[in-house]
Amino acid sequence: MTSAHGFTGPLPPSRFNMAAYTIGRPAARQPSKPALVVLDTPDGDPAETWTFAGIEDAVLRIAAGLADRGLRPGDRIMLRLEASSRYPLMFFGAIAGGFVPLPTSTHLTPPEAAFLMEDSGAAAVVLADDNRDMVLPAGVMRLLPEEVSRLIRHPRRASWADTAKDDPAYLIYTSGTTSKPKGVLHGHRAVWGRRPMYEGWYGIRASDRMLHAGAFNWTYTLGTGLTDPWANGATALIYAGEKTPEAWPRIIRHNRATIFAAVPSLYRQILKYAMPDRAAFGSDFRHGLIAGETPPAGLFAEWRAATGFELYEALGMSELSTYVSSAPGVPRRDGFVGRPQPGRSLAVLPLDGGEEPLPPGEEGLLAAHASDPGLMLGYWRRPEEEAAVRRGPWFIGGDLAMIDADGYVAHRGRANDIMKALGYRVAPQEVEAAIALHPDVAEVACAEVQVRADVSVIGAFIVARDAARPPAPAAIIAFASERLAPYKCPRKVVVVDTLPRTANGKLKRAALATLRR
Repeated sequence: MTSAHGFTGPLPPSRFNMAAYTIGRPAARQPSKPALVVLDTPDGDPAETWTFAGIEDAVLRIAAGLADRGLRPGDRIMLRLEASSRYPLMFFGAIAGGFVPLPTSTHLTPPEAAFLMEDSGAAAVVLADDNRDMVLPAGVMRLLPEEVSRLIRHPRRASWADTAKDDPAYLIYTSGTTSKPKGVLHGHRAVWGRRPMYEGWYGIRASDRMLHAGAFNWTYTLGTGLTDPWANGATALIYAGEKTPEAWPRIIRHNRATIFAAVPSLYRQILKYAMPDRAAFGSDFRHGLIAGETPPAGLFAEWRAATGFELYEALGMSELSTYVSSAPGVPRRDGFVGRPQPGRSLAVLPLDGGEEPLPPGEEGLLAAHASDPGLMLGYWRRPEEEAAVRRGPWFIGGDLAMIDADGYVAHRGRANDIMKALGYRVAPQEVEAAIALHPDVAEVACAEVQVRADVSVIGAFIVARDAARPPAPAAIIAFASERLAPYKCPRKVVVVDTLPRTANGKLKRAALATLRR
């Protein structure tokens, strides 16, 4: 329910280490139980299987190895690794030692990676083979895959770092209100702040086998696919092979997955291409989880009709992870995401300012109480952006919403222009800044464009320098792909005569999607 009195759940102890909570506790209780299973074929033997004791040993050796190489607690370590167990081992190994990992994608272009490295002040960069020649500033440590393998076997084991709950644990970058991403710094308490999800979204048990469809570098995977199953003593399954829609029911059935997490569009693809029934998922499967983008309205009914299983939706943000959801104990209502997870304090605030929550049924800005242990420590070196999202005791993430009298939350979209692509948040300004460098582009504006009832893509609207010889859409897409990660690139390019603007010259971004040449 909404509350102006702050987070009502139990709070973390003052001395607290995120990796010790996630890995150390289950390793002490059930050391030989499988913690991580890495799959590279839909129905073959696992490529890797790690027990809780094995994961604990690896991360503590990594923590010791990083310290022995001269890194100091609080140093940022940028991760650009391939989809293998090395990614989560380095992520949690850094946290175990009091360092601050920065998970990123191997698909970032050199300018994107260079910006994150410089902005974060990274002391070390961990590189996959494809990125091993990345240019690093003097004094930044380069750790290649073979070095990661040596760290996992380091002769010395560290103890869990004696960190405070508010000490920095990890840093992630998300789209900001400018053309550059902004860093979101989380404390060790962030993992404690995920506890409301256990029953408020997952309905998770120690006996569960959680399969996540995402890559290791995605924070949705690192959180939902690894951190939360491990914290509950459950087994995490990650598939690193060729990801086709038809493969997922086979993976679930063959590996006895009980819960499957993915973006909504993947469920729609599974329905279309795999055409599954209930038997396709095996006898162990219980339900699916969706987050990362707004689901098409008919998805829930279509999935239930075809498979007999439920989908539970969650709304979240990089600054807090998920905080509103349906769950096995929270029935879904059409038009609503779900309810605030247990202990969380949410409100809807007026669009034009003020700290007093609106009454049920009124639409405004969705806000979370700043006492929530899952809330970020702050934006990295962006005090002006942080000030803009604080109203007294409330944090405003930019979502428009309405909360009804029963506490159910209806999401009404974004108050700003952030686009969603493949589950990632992408600032249109970042895409525009890249495309504007094209010599044949006079003006460019980007927006999310719905191409089918259930599919939205990033659209780029171009005004050519020479109207008689406009650039080809394929050339714009190719140009953008040299400067942006694949998920940030436009999938649709429209050449227009002018961009829609207000009388004072401000871009009318909401009108872009209606433009046609």
